[in-house]
Amino acid sequence: QLQLVESGGGLVQPGGSLRLTCVASGFNFDYYAVGWFRQAPGKVREGVAYISSSGDSTNYPDSVEGRFTISRDDAKRQVYLQMNNLKPDDAAVYYCAAVARSKGAQFPIYEYDWWGKGTQVTVSS
Repeated sequence: QLQLVESGGGLVQPGGSLRLTCVASGFNFDYYAVGWFRQAPGKVREGVAYISSSGDSTNYPDSVEGRFTISRDDAKRQVYLQMNNLKPDDAAVYYCAAVARSKGAQFPIYEYDWWGKGTQVTVSS
């Protein structure tokens, strides 16, 4: 059984920070590229950060570049999303997802085989 579990969401004021954690279990995490995605009510799910299986490559869309940082600790089987200078538009349910790829960081959303259940991020004063 493959499982991804997100945590770290919550309520934060605009300009604040949060750190999300994705914990993996049930498979060899080293072989998987991981992405963080988000979905706000009425909007499509979008990727916000991607990291390769080796951790040496990351990608971000322009909307979060310079504010979000993805990292991984394979010994702990965890992937993190550090989010700084949060804006109201960042409010969404955040999901981590994994795909078995030896190279590359970012892949089409439909290629991600394993998904967590998400953690809610609310940005409001």
